[in-house]
Amino acid sequence: MKGQSSTLRRLLGFIRPCRRFVILALVFAVVSVFMTLYAPVLTGEGIDRIVDKGLVDFDGLIPILAKLAVVVLIGALAQWLMSLCTNRISYLTAKSIRERAMDKLQKTPLSYIDSHRHGDIISRIITDVDQVCDGLLMGFTQLFTGVMTILGTIGFMLSVNVQITLVVVLITPLSLFVASYIARRSFSMFKLQSETRGEITSLIEEMVGNQKLVKAFGYEDRAQVRFDEINERLRDCSLKATFFSSITNPSTRFVNGLVYAAVGVFGAIAVIANPAFSVGSLSCFLSYANQYTKPFNEISGVVTELQNALASARRVFEVMDEPAEPADDPNAEVLRSVDGRVELQEVSFRYNPEVPLIDHFNLSVQSGQRIAIVGPTGCGKTTLINLLMRFYDVRSGEIRVSGHNIQQVTRNSLRSMYGMVLQETWLKSGTIRENIAYGRPDASEEDIIQAAKAARADSFIRRMPQGYDTLISEDGGNISQGQKQLLCIARVMLALPPMLILDEATSSIDTRTEIKIQQAFQKMMEGRTSFIVAHRLSTIKEADCILVMKAGHIIEQGTHQQLLQQNGFYAELYNSQFAQ
Repeated sequence: MKGQSSTLRRLLGFIRPCRRFVILALVFAVVSVFMTLYAPVLTGEGIDRIVDKGLVDFDGLIPILAKLAVVVLIGALAQWLMSLCTNRISYLTAKSIRERAMDKLQKTPLSYIDSHRHGDIISRIITDVDQVCDGLLMGFTQLFTGVMTILGTIGFMLSVNVQITLVVVLITPLSLFVASYIARRSFSMFKLQSETRGEITSLIEEMVGNQKLVKAFGYEDRAQVRFDEINERLRDCSLKATFFSSITNPSTRFVNGLVYAAVGVFGAIAVIANPAFSVGSLSCFLSYANQYTKPFNEISGVVTELQNALASARRVFEVMDEPAEPADDPNAEVLRSVDGRVELQEVSFRYNPEVPLIDHFNLSVQSGQRIAIVGPTGCGKTTLINLLMRFYDVRSGEIRVSGHNIQQVTRNSLRSMYGMVLQETWLKSGTIRENIAYGRPDASEEDIIQAAKAARADSFIRRMPQGYDTLISEDGGNISQGQKQLLCIARVMLALPPMLILDEATSSIDTRTEIKIQQAFQKMMEGRTSFIVAHRLSTIKEADCILVMKAGHIIEQGTHQQLLQQNGFYAELYNSQFAQ
């Protein structure tokens, strides 16, 4: 319960900026409830007119009916205006939560993204926030009118008959105890439902995003088995959550039925015993009793829905509570320009504290040098790139760029000094032109075309239906892998930063195009410090220095010819690629 109250307080914090609409909704709720409660008074007067001496006073009924019509109209209008306010509160709150969660996600370190299922993160920000919005919408709509109706009916009932009012007030708390008992037990089930929903979203995202591999390896049946298992768990916890939440309403209705019956019995006795308490008054009181008990049914439903909303909100708040990437030092420098010198001094890093990866790594790169990094899988090549870009921070030692410790410069300015082309291509949904200009949105048409020509992408772009205005789907699903790689290369060629990182940049390109790309790279790398991660050693023969890594250490270093002459690990790797 402590966790629920904490989550509720945080949720109310997001609602606070909408307090103006909350006040308006309360005002309209009061008007709507008052009009609803005043209608039975007019109805009771009308009944008394009809039963008075068995005659119908038509002249007296007309003003009453006119008042009743006005009251009903004003009540309906107030109800509609209250709904507008509650809708605005709910959707503005959901918008604010999503914005805050997305903002936090942009600031979380890559280690969080790498260690969590992407589908689950997506489910938290989209589906869970929707659940919160639905809970708030139902809560505000029914809670406002429910509370006002309870308070209003008590006042009206007291004005009619105090004794029967006390009977009603003493019995109805039973429904609150029932609702509270069930709500406590349904929260954990709604929480499990949200977690399992995130798990199934993650699986679907994984299967859809990698459908080619799924089909290529015949994984469809096993994927279906995994899906069925998670789906069965989701069905089970959803049924339990729904079952427990659904018995709330019948339980409270049973208690409310007792209230209505008690009012009927005691009211009938009061009519017989007290001539001043008329049939019209009893009819009015029964109407109030019905209206008094109805909000308890609605509030019990709101409580159940809020359990779902709170369970979903907790999952969203867990993302917000993740430690953000350490902020740049207040005195951090902003790199305006660099000469390309890079030094690594006694650098150590581990993803897992128990598993050593890079220990006491030293490297000195001069301006304009082309540094190739080779080695077996898992030796630390990509980790070194992550450290250079400050996607991860070193555990000890320091990295310097043009004499500046990268821990003492802003991340954005450091990363703007590098241009990256990775083995894993990424393109956003949009036109080809927008994707090439991703790093330079203000680039001219001529610059974009020149970058595409330099990347050998211009010819295939012009063959597309709308040329540079051709829309590509998410992650470039409607073009080939090689074409996606060419667009990524064009993107870097347009930005043309002072340092380059090429991580298997030509792995998805045919040999003939690769030769042309290598020529373009040679021109692009002139005067720029470049780090080239490669598995095909034929592509790095011209590198100024080749670093051969193994288990996080540099075991060999030199030019292509020097390393071949040493006849060591590099020579073994190189010869294995050209073995007869």
